[in-house]
Amino acid sequence: MIRILGLDPSLSSTGWGVIEVENNRMRYIDDGFIPTTAEKPIEQRLSLIYKTLCGVIEMYKPNEASIERVFLNSNPVSTLKLSMARGVVVLAPGTYNLPLFEYEPNKIKKATVGVGKAEKKQVETMVKILLPGCKPKNNDSSDALAIAITHAHFRNVPAVYSKMG
Repeated sequence: MIRILGLDPSLSSTGWGVIEVENNRMRYIDDGFIPTTAEKPIEQRLSLIYKTLCGVIEMYKPNEASIERVFLNSNPVSTLKLSMARGVVVLAPGTYNLPLFEYEPNKIKKATVGVGKAEKKQVETMVKILLPGCKPKNNDSSDALAIAITHAHFRNVPAVYSKMG
């Protein structure tokens, strides 16, 4: 049995989701999101994301983590802020020596929904079907669970994922 942590980085609301996988069976463990407010200084927002994810890792003790590969935004300020959030999201598993794998957004949608251009609502619906009893807290935690599901499908297929490093 393996426990996988899926991570969906964002400065405003980082999503996380934990699943267990045994053979071809997936089981929902938990999910959540880390909201931050633009009124707080960026260093406090990043610290909150990092500390919360460290708490999640300590509580659920995942064996591996997975993250969505970042796409570049046309707004350089937004891209920079997302990059900072992604940095602390990557740092959290690194602090615990968790292997971290990344997947293209269309690969996550295709693995979860069957279509690479799926809408967020379609992803959430399939997450609920693939993980019975799961009621994601929001879109960000639903996306994080989809990232964990994708890793469960492809973790033994090196041509599909990129090992962070």
